[in-house]
Amino acid sequence: MTMNLSGKTAVAGVGYRQFKRGTAPWPERGVLVRAIVDACDDAGFDPADIDGFVSYAGDHNEPVRLMPDLGTKELNWSAQVWGGGGGGIAGTFGLAASAILTGQAKAVIIYRALAEGNSGRLAAAVMAHHLNDHMVGVGMVAPAQACAMRAERLLDYHGVPRSVCEELVRASYFHGSRNPEATAYGKELDLAQFRTARWIAEPFRLFDCSRENDGAGALLMVSSEAARDLRKPPVKLLSVAQGTQKGWGDLLENDNIELFATGGFRGITDKLYKMAGLTPADIDVVQLYENFSAQGIASLIDHGFCTYENVAEVVRYENLIAPSGRLPVNTSGGNLAHGFVHGIGTAVEAIRCLRRESVNPVPGARTCLLAGGPGAPTVSSAIFGVD
Repeated sequence: MTMNLSGKTAVAGVGYRQFKRGTAPWPERGVLVRAIVDACDDAGFDPADIDGFVSYAGDHNEPVRLMPDLGTKELNWSAQVWGGGGGGIAGTFGLAASAILTGQAKAVIIYRALAEGNSGRLAAAVMAHHLNDHMVGVGMVAPAQACAMRAERLLDYHGVPRSVCEELVRASYFHGSRNPEATAYGKELDLAQFRTARWIAEPFRLFDCSRENDGAGALLMVSSEAARDLRKPPVKLLSVAQGTQKGWGDLLENDNIELFATGGFRGITDKLYKMAGLTPADIDVVQLYENFSAQGIASLIDHGFCTYENVAEVVRYENLIAPSGRLPVNTSGGNLAHGFVHGIGTAVEAIRCLRRESVNPVPGARTCLLAGGPGAPTVSSAIFGVD
């Protein structure tokens, strides 16, 4: 017998702290503990009553090390999603919901922390997960290079116009320039600067790439019933899916031209929409992990918001910005313009947006799709909703 988790659990509180790379005022665990306490304060919940934890992508902060600072009464459950990229972000919500619905935990914190003084450059950790010997042997030693190779396939083989990457970056900076929390606050994108910025790995120039920040994000998840008694309106998890499909992976991707240029979501999107009883047309706003601009475009295509043929009609600046766009994307600025704490900010913004707390509000938004890291060997997505 299978259990449909749709609507049975909810995010009740969020916390997020961000600093310029290498400048966090506390060690990584200290930043994270403060973000967790912020999430609990947001919900009106005692941090000592947290009994479960879940993270992704090799986070260094084991729950048992967080317990003394939080005053945890009892740890009943903990887990981590496989993979070194941001592909596991949405999958954490599925794990947390499973723990809550099976009675293994009552209050689960979903988190990710990154402070380079403690954990070092994220790129180095990602390389260990994604860059196999075949790639390293030919001089591909950075995530940007691997993603650039896939991006060129998307642009050249599938004929996706290069202009759509610029449209996504412009929209990210539009939102980020209005977000006091963002690295791009007060700085809308200068198109001339964007088009002439230094190459990172063709087709990516500087502003096509996410750049690391110190910080931490935390989200408190409980049953939907329990959430009704807490401070903020609950944001329900409507669906979640994670995985991959045959032919995708570090060693196999070259064998399948059709998969090679995608974001890797084609094996999970049918499950995602079916569980929620929704279609792409029912999604009001998207929070998209975009490690690089072209990967964000591939993710939008994989999730059914457009096709290779009509992507230029859909992915246009005016369609992507709040409040007026038909499909606002990354209303905080996303990984490109808000900040990059391995993508946890996109999850926090999904909740803020549906609670009407985003600095770039989407009027009447009732559903939000959160997409994990495109191009990772294993990816995940989730849909959240409000009543």
